[in-house]
Amino acid sequence: MVRSQEATMNDAERPGSSEQIWSVFEFARRYRLAKREENRLLMLYGPTASLRDLLANARRHSLIS
Repeated sequence: MVRSQEATMNDAERPGSSEQIWSVFEFARRYRLAKREENRLLMLYGPTASLRDLLANARRHSLIS
């Protein structure tokens, strides 16, 4: 019996909701990031990145000092 490659993939290898690809511009707008932080993420990942990477690496500066 021959199994397809998709059937042999682990759950960790399958793209799912955790691997959503987002525009860095849209992410910065939605999370109200400063333009400087948006530019840092663009240099790091380019115009698109996984949501997991963006959430893990975005820095929000507090408005209250």
